[in-house]
Amino acid sequence: MTERAGRREWIALGVLALPLLLVSMDVSVLYFAVPFISADLGVSATEQLWIFDVYGFVLAGMLITMGALGDRIGRRRLLLIGAVAFGLASVAAAYAQNPEQLIAARAVLGIGGATLMPSTLALIRNLFHDAGQRQKAIAFWSAVMLGGISLGPVLGGVLLEHFWWGSVFLINTPAMVLLLVIAPVLLPEFKAPAQGRFDLLGSVLSLGAVLPVIWGIKEIAAHGVSGVAVVAVVAGLLVGVAFVQRQRTAAYPMVELGMFRNRAFSGALAANTIGMLALVGNAIFMTQYLQLVLGMSPLKAALWALVPSVAVGGAAPLSTALAGRFDRAYVLGGAFLLAASGFVLLTQIEIGSGLWVLLGGSGLLAAGLVMVMALITEAVVGAVAPERAGSASALMETCSEFGGALGIAVLGSIGTAAYRSDLKLPLGLPGEVAAGAREGLPAATAVAAQLPVNLHDAVLAAARQAFNHSLNVAAIVGAVLLVATAITITLVLRGTAEKVNAAVLADHG
Repeated sequence: MTERAGRREWIALGVLALPLLLVSMDVSVLYFAVPFISADLGVSATEQLWIFDVYGFVLAGMLITMGALGDRIGRRRLLLIGAVAFGLASVAAAYAQNPEQLIAARAVLGIGGATLMPSTLALIRNLFHDAGQRQKAIAFWSAVMLGGISLGPVLGGVLLEHFWWGSVFLINTPAMVLLLVIAPVLLPEFKAPAQGRFDLLGSVLSLGAVLPVIWGIKEIAAHGVSGVAVVAVVAGLLVGVAFVQRQRTAAYPMVELGMFRNRAFSGALAANTIGMLALVGNAIFMTQYLQLVLGMSPLKAALWALVPSVAVGGAAPLSTALAGRFDRAYVLGGAFLLAASGFVLLTQIEIGSGLWVLLGGSGLLAAGLVMVMALITEAVVGAVAPERAGSASALMETCSEFGGALGIAVLGSIGTAAYRSDLKLPLGLPGEVAAGAREGLPAATAVAAQLPVNLHDAVLAAARQAFNHSLNVAAIVGAVLLVATAITITLVLRGTAEKVNAAVLADHG
């Protein structure tokens, strides 16, 4: 009979939620702080981009390495090492004296985050052996991760109302100290029994594969297709091929390629990527709509953006309850359809529509996708043996990073094309003003501010109408993508839930 978790394990889950919440918040906590940082440190436009992006780049690039390292040296040990790195880097970022120091500190934060995220999920695999309890724990984990991303801008805005910009980093340190005190008491240690030399070459290849692809996709999304960005993506993919070949031949590979033969595992990774693409892609449009179409302040927009997260609280437990009664593949397909219905509602937004249309559509999307994330995470973690949980978790989170980058690139690019095709500017505008307005709604808002009142209103109205059109088009594409994913994932994963236990036993063998 499978051992069931007790009060100690559920308290330990709360401990694991602490670093997960902070790491996920650190992705978005800088949204309001950048103007203050720029004014204080004299940050250039290029340095500002690196301050934003270096955390995510390093986090994505180091996940596979850290997942494999945690399986080898011990997941609790890696968690504690990561807590020290994350806490110290947060202090360094808070008191940075120049942009270079802040960029370096953000890079170290990315390394620390890469140790914390797979460790938290892999330790859940060790704490909760009963499949039903593990599903509930992972649903909680998924809700905390998505909630942290939503909470980051709000927390940043509140802190900046009362403290200096360094407070958005410094808040991490007391939490990391608390983690260092209580984690050794409540969390078990676990490491894979197999020993051998760590695959240093595989680690370098994984970094060389992930970083250029992520950077290239984001560069294409931000500035369009360029030779440098395409070369970066192609180079990353070629290094990725070398990484796979290395894993086939290494005596102690970082990633056991046999995991991908399990449909529950490989199908869940693909679905995870699509889910994050939809989530991040919608967030781009929602943030701009609240601030630039409805005219809200950044903090007010961030608070309204939290409203759809209310649906998240009940969605994750609902997904586990349904998965206990029905085939997980059908529940997962239904969750994708629920998310698609959110996109369908967003296609109905018009200038002058009530705020409820935007919030309702985003709420349905968030509810469906948090159900997806909870079910997918359980599929990934439950489909592999416990000693491989760290590597499996790291692969899932790497796919999340790719999905987020693709969301910006794919839906963002489609939205930009739709915006430019629908933009109808008044005649007689200076060439540089018209060119600026075609760059997007933020640029149009900036150039309109420099015009006389009558032209200002006309340019702004045209840009807002074009942006509304771009949101509708992106929502149509998103809905079609999610419906196609719902059908595909149901067919691919149908019947796999019953085979997971057998697959895990085979892994042990």
